[in-house]
Amino acid sequence: MTTLTRSADTLTRDALAVLQPGFTGTTAPDWLLRRLGEGLASVGLFGRNVADPAQLAALTRRLRSERDDILVAVDEEGGDVTRLEVRGGSSFPGNLALGAVDDTELTRDVARELGRRLAECGINLNWAPSADVNSNPGNPVIGVRSFGADPQLVARHTAAYVDGLQSAGVAACTKHFPGHGDTAVDSHHDLPRIAADLPTLQERELVPFRAAIAAGTKAVMSAHILLPALDGSHPATLSPAALHGLLRAPETDGGLGFDGLIVTDGMEMRAIAATYGIERGSVLAVAAGADAICVGGGLADEDTVLRLRDALVRAVRDGELSEKRLADAAARVRALARWTRSAGAAVGTAPAPGIGLAAARRALRRTTDGTFEPLTTAPYVAAFTPLANIAVGDDTPWGVAAELTRLLPGTETGTYTGELAATDGPRILVDGLLRAAADRRIIAVVRDVHRHPWMAEALDTLVTARPDTAVVEMGVPQAPPRGALHLATHGAARVCGQAAAESLTER
Repeated sequence: MTTLTRSADTLTRDALAVLQPGFTGTTAPDWLLRRLGEGLASVGLFGRNVADPAQLAALTRRLRSERDDILVAVDEEGGDVTRLEVRGGSSFPGNLALGAVDDTELTRDVARELGRRLAECGINLNWAPSADVNSNPGNPVIGVRSFGADPQLVARHTAAYVDGLQSAGVAACTKHFPGHGDTAVDSHHDLPRIAADLPTLQERELVPFRAAIAAGTKAVMSAHILLPALDGSHPATLSPAALHGLLRAPETDGGLGFDGLIVTDGMEMRAIAATYGIERGSVLAVAAGADAICVGGGLADEDTVLRLRDALVRAVRDGELSEKRLADAAARVRALARWTRSAGAAVGTAPAPGIGLAAARRALRRTTDGTFEPLTTAPYVAAFTPLANIAVGDDTPWGVAAELTRLLPGTETGTYTGELAATDGPRILVDGLLRAAADRRIIAVVRDVHRHPWMAEALDTLVTARPDTAVVEMGVPQAPPRGALHLATHGAARVCGQAAAESLTER
């Protein structure tokens, strides 16, 4: 084990302790191991760090050989946002599917099994669940990551998820406070603004966070969103009014009374980086009440860690950041690490390997006009593919083609994009699709068709030309059902595709 660096003063160690950086590769780089010896207390893992469970477990063991109380975090929501199964698709449906079933025991069981698998790989902090109320159907970044549009439904499933995950010894990090569901802008690209007044926030956005806190969530992640009702100048991540004045404040003073770890969303996201820069943004975040700085989705090198460490140290020495505030933030990180060690040692969760597929099957919603005949021969799968949002990424496969190929060898597939529709027009796109399909049955796979006019026009054209087309909606099923058969999976996880394929072929 690396000897702790005695020359690193307390201030520098505290500055390192509040960082949750990422790195590249499937083994820990030397620079990261050195910084763990100097005070770094957390590491964030992403899809690029994961090859398989055995490799991941070996990686986390190596990290703990340097620091046995390290927090190893990951963004594993299940559903569309997966890091454990980034190249194959998740074994668990996402939040919208669980909300559609609306069985809190099922949500608890799914989260417990997900937590068990994380713990088995050495991960003890999950940046999940999403507690956002998806009140804006056009939301480009939340969508199926939310349990739904009803605050009370979202609240009860958020609480169940927190309970299930933490019963497996993995700390939950409920996000994105104070609620990202009413945005029309993706904060990876720009700064979203929510115009809701404070009573609306209290009755809608904050309801699930109150439930999560009551359920004992160990961490809460802040959102890079501007809410003038709270703070007209700073996004929530950088706002004392949002973090210290609302999230931390006692309930008697109108706050949520949260006393756990406050984690920022990724500081390299443009909502922060493009306006403040990551160094200035990190200083402002800690000053506002954040305890841990998440960075590493895009910037994943030693230089980033050193820049942020030095910016925090300099801010304290210049009087811009209280040394006590930084020390308090570092203490909360270390306290959560102690909890994960004791909680993980006490857990013996029995495996439930089939729970994800069982949940996906229950979430499937089937609408038919009575003319659909189950598939018996290999079909043509037309995937109408929107641009993936950054949280999901474009490395994770989705759709039903792979599962249908397993059931009906010889299945063919084609991908049709908005870029192609913009170049050729939706009708010409469909003409090409029909030629490619020839006399095969057609399965049209869509994702959030209500948000993409080109997709809606192409789908209508296709269904008019081939009324026997089956449509599989793998996003938010906001648009009216189309086709001889319409399946709403409420998410694009691998198990959602498997459930849909089964439904397309079963008699």
